[in-house]
Amino acid sequence: MQDIADRYAHDTYTLRRKVLTFFGAKFHIYAPDGSLALFAKLKAFKFKEDIRLYADEQMTTELIAISTKSIFDIAGTYDVKDSITGERVGALRRKGMKSILKDEWLVLDAQGKEIAKIVEDSMLKALVRRIVDFAALLMPQKYHVEMGGQTIATYKQNFNPFVRKIMIDFTPDTANRYDPRLGLAAAVLLCAIEGRQN
Repeated sequence: MQDIADRYAHDTYTLRRKVLTFFGAKFHIYAPDGSLALFAKLKAFKFKEDIRLYADEQMTTELIAISTKSIFDIAGTYDVKDSITGERVGALRRKGMKSILKDEWLVLDAQGKEIAKIVEDSMLKALVRRIVDFAALLMPQKYHVEMGGQTIATYKQNFNPFVRKIMIDFTPDTANRYDPRLGLAAAVLLCAIEGRQN
C-alpha cells in the first residue's frame, strides 16, 4: 500500500502517449525520477469511455478507474474511482458546447460539488488549433486548474508527430487541495478526449 501512496506523492509528472499506436492508445505517466507511476491502454473504436490506470504495463494492479455512463455525450461526466479502496474520488465534467471553442472542464468532489475548473490557455489559440492543420505542433495546448481564484496546477502539452506529451505540475497547490488521483485522471482525459479535436 505504501508503494501505491508513493505514486501519488510527486509534484510533477510526465504523461506520454504514442500517437501512432494501432488498435488503441497507450499512456505512460512517469514520476520525476523516470519511474512508471501509472499506465493505461485504451481500446480503439469504443463509444463509451472506460479507462483503467494500472501500476505496470502488465496491468496486474488496477489503481484508478475513469468511466462515464453516457454515449456520444459532449458534456459527459467522467467518474473517477480509486480501484484499491473502492472510493469515489470525484468527477470531471466537460463543459459541452463551450468546449467546442475553448476547452473547459469542471472538477467535482466525491459528493458531486464543483471545486475547481480546468481551462485552456486562450480563446484565440484554441480556435487556431481547431481550424488550422498542424497548428497544435506550433501551439501545443496549455491548461491551468483554477480553485478559489488561484491556479493550483498546470498541464502543458509538448506535441511532436510521434509522441504526445503532457507536463503535469501540481507545485502551485501548496495546500494540497487537488487530489493527485483526480489530477492525474484529468491529464489522461485531456490527452485522450481533447486530443481527438486536433
